[in-house]
Amino acid sequence: MQDKSDKTVPKSKNSRRDFIQKAGLLIGGGMAGASIGQAIAMGNNTGKVNCEDVDYSTLKYNDNEWNRDAFARIMGDLDFGKQKFGWYRGTVKGVMPGQPIKDLFGFEGFSYARLKDNGDGTYQKLLREVGYYTDLKTGEVMDEYHNPYNDEKVKVVHIANDPFNHVISAFFPQPPSYGGINKDKKPPKIPFIMPWTEVGNNKVMLQNSINLFYPNALQPEKWPRESSGKMNQVSEMFNYVFDKEDLANPNITGLEFSGSWSRITPWLPWMLMGQSAGHITYDCIQGCYNNTDMMSPKIRAYAKKHHPEFFNAPTEWAEPSWSSLEHYAHEQTPAPVKK
Repeated sequence: MQDKSDKTVPKSKNSRRDFIQKAGLLIGGGMAGASIGQAIAMGNNTGKVNCEDVDYSTLKYNDNEWNRDAFARIMGDLDFGKQKFGWYRGTVKGVMPGQPIKDLFGFEGFSYARLKDNGDGTYQKLLREVGYYTDLKTGEVMDEYHNPYNDEKVKVVHIANDPFNHVISAFFPQPPSYGGINKDKKPPKIPFIMPWTEVGNNKVMLQNSINLFYPNALQPEKWPRESSGKMNQVSEMFNYVFDKEDLANPNITGLEFSGSWSRITPWLPWMLMGQSAGHITYDCIQGCYNNTDMMSPKIRAYAKKHHPEFFNAPTEWAEPSWSSLEHYAHEQTPAPVKK
């Protein structure tokens, strides 16, 4: 959770701060997606202004540099160095052809992120994130799970990505490399314009998604029970709802929001489904507020015991930046083939 501050950020020649100040955005970490806001005071201690005083001309939806800075305010805090909390919770569902979709287990996690100015019109987003699989009845973090599809008790492997970094720029990001695994030819640079939707007089909604198809870190020859195949097919969908006056307010350098996060992915490797037909979907709410009250007490306690370092965002860029699948390949060992 972040502290309030009333300091202003000094201008520096030819820096992004200088550009944003000239554009009217005075600037001071998410999870792929989820972080709380930091407000710099502007006549009060919240950073907010009276509705009649809001200058909505600052909302430059069709300007890719404005979009870059708005997205940075979602992902982190443009008062550089401050960290930002993000949170999500929901259910993980199994989709097997010819069967009803099943709610398998719960899922809750959080991230802390911070931004660094590269000085060239781009920002580093530095992030740590954890996600825990929970029993649907008790809410307890699971160590083992009875997989109803193969009638087998399996060891649960939670998500702990440290770090998971990327660069925010005025152009759409290149597909992630996943530690060098994804070697696809990079697409041409496309100005970063996101699909904003104003709702009534006081809300703005945003959709953001990514579809990936890249070589699997768990190749079936080595990981016959964990691997879904040679290629990994994943989609993630993010929805955000903001206060319009916050988005227009140049003094709010980190935006609070509510929303949802969904993910379509192959069977989780620890479920030991191999290349069975079907897949997994995550269906979660997400949010970023200036507190961590929405985090379940059981999740907070488990994280403090097992991943205390994840309550602080990284301070420097580090490699490799892996997703959970690459971590699994490096930290786990293949399960014995079933006789």
